[in-house]
Amino acid sequence: MKLVTAIIKPFKLDEVREALSAIGVQGITVTEVKGFGRQKGHTELYRGAEYVVDFLPKVKIEAAVDDALVEQVIEAMEGAARTGKIGDGKIFVYDLEQVIRIRTGETGREAL
Repeated sequence: MKLVTAIIKPFKLDEVREALSAIGVQGITVTEVKGFGRQKGHTELYRGAEYVVDFLPKVKIEAAVDDALVEQVIEAMEGAARTGKIGDGKIFVYDLEQVIRIRTGETGREAL
């Protein structure tokens, strides 16, 4: 089992959610986050005054999936989130040692 985490632009959330649903991902967790990558934010102009935006708003999507679905999940996230511009985000894949469904006590793949 793997935990696939993607940091994406907020306006791409619906497209990524739909792409994941289409390949059979049953549940995701979404968190609003802020951060920066290689560009270290950017400068904006407001009423003639320039100011630096250090942390850009992003959305973090987490999906716990079976090993067989990992490549499809990565492709779906990457395809749906890509704009081709700076700041499209990143995808991280972690090993999941154990998953437990609290309500039923199911463990492992059955808990997904």
